[in-house]
Amino acid sequence: MTVRDPASARSTPRYGEGREALLAAAVHVVATTGLRNLTYRAVAREAQVTHGLVAHHFGTRDALIKAALQFSVENSVTSISTRPGTGDVTAIFAGLIQMVEDHPDDQAFQYELILESRRRPELRPQVEALYQTYRTALRTELAHGGIHCDEAMAHMFIAAADGLIFQQLILGHSDFNAAALEHLRRLFEMIRDQG
Repeated sequence: MTVRDPASARSTPRYGEGREALLAAAVHVVATTGLRNLTYRAVAREAQVTHGLVAHHFGTRDALIKAALQFSVENSVTSISTRPGTGDVTAIFAGLIQMVEDHPDDQAFQYELILESRRRPELRPQVEALYQTYRTALRTELAHGGIHCDEAMAHMFIAAADGLIFQQLILGHSDFNAAALEHLRRLFEMIRDQG
C-alpha cells in the first residue's frame, strides 16, 4: 500500500487560493496554447475545477485576460531590482535572468497578449499599461539611486530588457543576457555619474 501526501492528493485549491490558481492556469493555458485557445473550459481543466467557477470569478473572457495580465505583471515587475527602493544600480535587472527561468509562462503570456493586440486593437490599452508599469517601476528605482530617467530613457532600457527576456525565453542564452545586463548597468552608472 502506498501512502500519498495529502497536499499532492488534493486536486483543487484551498479556500482563498482559488482566484490565484485560476489566474495561474489562465497564464499557463495562453503560454502553452496561445491566447485564441483561452477558454473557461481550458482554464478549468488546467486548474482542475469546473468551468462554471472560472465564469463565476471573472464573468467575461476579457475580464479574465485583464486579471491574468495583472497577475503575470505582478510576478514579473519585481525583477526590476533585487533590492527595491534602495537605488542600488547593481541590483537593477539583477533578477531578470532568474525571473525568466522561474516564471517562463508569465513572460510567454505577456508576449502572446502583445502580439494578439496587433490583431485585436481592444487589447492595446492593456499592453500599453503593461509597459507603463515596467517603465514606472524602473524610473522609480533609478530615482532612488539619484538617476533622472525620463519616459524615453525608461522606454529604451525596458525595450532592451524586453528583447533580452524574449531571446532568453525562446533561445536560452542566459549567459549572453548576464553580460548584456552588465552593460546596461554600466550605462546606468555612467548616467548617474554624469548627472
